[in-house]
Amino acid sequence: MEEHAVVAEGIEKRYGDKHALDGFDLVVRQGTVHGLLGPNGAGKTTAVRVLATLLRFDAGYARVAGLDVRRDPRGVRARIGLAGQYAAVDEILTGRQNLEMFGRLFHLGGRRARLRATELLERFDLVEAGDKGVGTYSGGMRRRLDLASSMILAPQVLFLDEPTTGLDPRSRGEVWDAVRRLVAGGTTVLLTTQYLEEADKLASRITVIDRGRAIADDTPDGLKDRIGGDRVEVVARDTADLAAVARTVARAASAEPVVDETGRRVHAPVTDRVAALTEVARTLQDEGIPVEDIGLRRPSLDDVFLRLTGHAADRDPRPEVRPEPAEALA
Repeated sequence: MEEHAVVAEGIEKRYGDKHALDGFDLVVRQGTVHGLLGPNGAGKTTAVRVLATLLRFDAGYARVAGLDVRRDPRGVRARIGLAGQYAAVDEILTGRQNLEMFGRLFHLGGRRARLRATELLERFDLVEAGDKGVGTYSGGMRRRLDLASSMILAPQVLFLDEPTTGLDPRSRGEVWDAVRRLVAGGTTVLLTTQYLEEADKLASRITVIDRGRAIADDTPDGLKDRIGGDRVEVVARDTADLAAVARTVARAASAEPVVDETGRRVHAPVTDRVAALTEVARTLQDEGIPVEDIGLRRPSLDDVFLRLTGHAADRDPRPEVRPEPAEALA
């Protein structure tokens, strides 16, 4: 078995003079959730469509599930599943009928399609709702049914393109649980998302994409360590004490403290988290400087994204690039 389920090298996709992908690289290990993180317009969906053989690419090399995407697109399709940004199920049919319909579309035959539908309803915790109309489903249930439909042929690699967009927190948690179960069963998942929390909770490795290029690739903790690791953070009781608080934090920090006057907050990166926190707390107490709060904070993926790209994750930094129709590989 190959170590990597997905490999992309120097992928380019152009629409006129605009680059949707501009030398995009990606490596995804077998049996993991790999996050593809970026803002709208960064190239996430284009990358998924290229790797899923739905778009021709102009340059580069891609291999999915051990097969060359350009040379053997039909073989790739037989080994992958794809769930787009919006559920592709029929609301008039029941959950079971949807799955049986997809099974027949995949040429399983009536009996095998019924058996597979039953298996997937159990796997995605939809047995009780299986014979109810999908129009009555919650957002999370509908998304789980959509995931189940993408698993009809038990794909080696599953592409999830922003699977929880528009869902409430409870429904999002249901989808996350379903994804974890898939990976526990051996499926490799490439997850595109704008939700930094989603990537942090699900992915063992994250590629940050911006303007059609991968600009970072690491574990979630590795990405956070790039901007200084742990930080000591102090919230002063009085604005007048901010300068004294900043001097105190500076003595224990590994870089110049950042002072937020509006929030009366001072924070700075530290190398020895416990020793630094203890020193700052003791010094503030000894000098009689009152504070509202003091503690350690790990950088978030929001912090990482802002540092890497210079803009927030939900900002679209580029003009929209619309794909041309009928570009799927043969």
